[in-house]
Amino acid sequence: MNKLPFEKRVQILHLLVEGNSLRATARLADVSFNTTAKLFVDAARACLDYQNRTFVNLTCKRIQVDEIWSFVYAKALNAPIEKKIAGQAGDVWTWVAIDADTKLVPSWYIGDRSSQSAWEFLTDLRKRLSSRVQLTSDGHKAYLVGVAGSFGDDVDFAQLVKIYGKVGSEKGVRRYSPPECLGAVKTPVYGEPDPKHISTSYAERQNLTMRMSIRRFTRLTNAFSKKVENHALSVALHYMNYNFCRIHKTLRVTPAMAAGVTDKLWDIGDVVDMLEKWEAVK
Repeated sequence: MNKLPFEKRVQILHLLVEGNSLRATARLADVSFNTTAKLFVDAARACLDYQNRTFVNLTCKRIQVDEIWSFVYAKALNAPIEKKIAGQAGDVWTWVAIDADTKLVPSWYIGDRSSQSAWEFLTDLRKRLSSRVQLTSDGHKAYLVGVAGSFGDDVDFAQLVKIYGKVGSEKGVRRYSPPECLGAVKTPVYGEPDPKHISTSYAERQNLTMRMSIRRFTRLTNAFSKKVENHALSVALHYMNYNFCRIHKTLRVTPAMAAGVTDKLWDIGDVVDMLEKWEAVK
């Protein structure tokens, strides 16, 4: 079976994690689209498997969670009803947890914005932690059910409820501008969360990182995912690069190094090495 040279694999994955689409990557790397797509799927599955096995017994102390909107195939209003029912089209929410100290993203979940998705997401997060943490979310009610069902009483949980108002005058409200934040209310829910650490700033900044780094999350373009599986795999590949290969400017190490998950700085070549070991086992 034909196999791309190691250097070409590194080049393709590097282009993908820097926010290029599959077709743009195929043109830049001078390979076929099908070859690029196959490498993307295999590499993302290997990254998902590696992080799933590696992110265990984490000693996180403060976790922030948030969810970010995107869509697959078509927006919910335009999606065919049969695909919406099958979960193959429409709105998709990516739930993300980030460690406020190390900036590690130990868990994420692709689903809708329901209480069931919140429970699935937080249950996975709980299994990866070794001790009690302080958890902060926004005011989304699904977190109340999710935290109660996954953590029980073994968590210091609070919500940061933000109050929004209109932007500009009533006659000329800007269409794509977010509403103005008028204030925020810190609301302890379970345990004894420290008020000075009730914040979702790092989680919200992580949303911007996703929008900038994953082409499929770019708004107002045709770069959206056409399949839910590829949407999820793009997130797995992104977080492999984010956690292990990108030096955080404040920490001056990668999040995985700060969290003690690895003792070295990875590059895309190390990701390809990991991929080839995964392929050999597979």
